[in-house]
This record gives sequence, structure tokens and C-alpha cells, in this order.
Amino acid sequence: MTLDGRRRLVGVEIEFVHLSERKAAECLQDVLGGTVEEEDPYAFRLARSRLGDIGVELDMRHVHPRRDGPGRSLGPPLASWLGAAVQPFVPREMITGPLDPERLGELDIVTQALREAGAGGEGAILTDSLGLHFNIMPVATDAATLLRLLQAYLLLEPRIRAESLPSALMRFHAPPPYPTSYVRRTLSSAYRPDLAELCADYLAANPTRKRSLDLLPLFLQLFPEQVGPRIRGKVKPRAVFHYRLPLAYVGRAGWSLAADWNRWVAVEALAADPDRLAEACRQVGA
Repeated sequence: MTLDGRRRLVGVEIEFVHLSERKAAECLQDVLGGTVEEEDPYAFRLARSRLGDIGVELDMRHVHPRRDGPGRSLGPPLASWLGAAVQPFVPREMITGPLDPERLGELDIVTQALREAGAGGEGAILTDSLGLHFNIMPVATDAATLLRLLQAYLLLEPRIRAESLPSALMRFHAPPPYPTSYVRRTLSSAYRPDLAELCADYLAANPTRKRSLDLLPLFLQLFPEQVGPRIRGKVKPRAVFHYRLPLAYVGRAGWSLAADWNRWVAVEALAADPDRLAEACRQVGA
């Protein structure tokens, strides 16, 4: 629950290869019900399914001509041609709306159905990783709560990386770690920023989406005028933690989201234990 009594929700993004966007959407419809709606030849939405609305799309902005975004957009004919050209090399992405965490297990059934329909993926391809991303509603957005969560993640990130990135190719494609100087400052017992300072310090050290815990969407939501002009590329303001280190293995029989979700649960458990968190920070600084 959030501090104001709302149920906390989590959105999920799962990348895969081989199966077309249309066939993937139709596969989801077979499992979850709902209605398949086409946005363009490479983007579909399963509306009103048992898990709410779910998007399935080619993970490349330029092939979706109806969307606003930075840079010059392509017209539908050229976007369609480009999509056909890159489809063999660019992952597809399944994007859920906010879900009750207790329903995450149902996504294992979904990924099994996608695999049986022809979807694949083993964590990475030659050109990119295949991500399993969680968009997690925070307990609260005050400075103290966000700082504890960030500290807990920084403390556990080395272990999470070791467990989540077993191959050199996966480590090559993974977001780089936070700068060492930023980690030291954030874990210091003397670091007690207000919310604006926490945001400014994060942005100064991490003006990029390429972090395993990406806080730019959250800070853009909280401070649009300060953050917006400082960042480039596709960042949507959202009051979520964008946890983007885990990898997707849709092509692996028996794969489950549980192990990666449980790693996040361990981060939240540490953040919720002030004494244990303070001791862990002290040991790092010793």
C-alpha cells in the first residue's frame, strides 16, 4: 500500500523475438480474452482483457507514425517499409498496464503461450538485450522514502547484476552502473537532501535513461520544468521506479518472472528496515 492508502501497482514490459506483433496480440487474445485493435502494422493493443489493456509492438519509435516524439516522424508508407526492413533484427515488446503484484504470476502463463506460438528470446540478441522491465509505484514520493529506496538499490545492485547478467554479451548490453562518486555520496550518512536536491543530484550524475534503476520518469513527473530541458530522447513522466536491469527469456521453457521480481522485493525489504539499511550504508563507507 502507498502511504495514502492506495494499492500499489506494477506495470511490466517483456521483450521477445520471432513472433510478429499481430500474431502475438492474437495469441494474447486467445489466453486473456479482449479485443485486438491495430494502431499501425507494427503496433497492436489488446483491449479489455482479463489483465487490462496490453500493447504489443515493434520496439522502434520510427515505425509508429501516429505517435508524437522527438525528431522528425516518418509518413505511414516509409514507416511501413522501415518496419519490414528492421523487423528481423528489432525485438517486439509486450507492455501491460498497472497490475496488482499478486497477478504477476499470470504473466508466466502468457509468456508460455507466446513461446508455444513461436516467440523466442534468451536474454539478449547480438545487437541488444531483451528486457524484462518493471514500472513500480512507489510507497510515497517524499525525499526520505525515495532516498531509502535508492540507497537500498545501490547497496544490492552489485549482487543483482551478478545474478541477472550471467554472460559477457548480457553485461555488454546492460545499463552501466551508477558513477562511483554518486554512489558514495548517496550512501553517506551525512547525505540528507530535500526532494529538489535529491532530484538535482540524480540528474547531474545520471542525465540518461541508461541506468538499471531509471528515476528520470519519476523526477520528470515531479519536476517537469527542471528536468525536461536537461534530458534527451524518449522519457515519459510517470510516478514509477523504472527497474530495467532484468532480462526476458520468453524462448526458455519454464521461465518465470518470479526470480527477478523477488530481487526487487529484497530491495524494498531493505529500504523498509531503517536500522539494517543504516548499518549496510555504514559498512560500505567504512
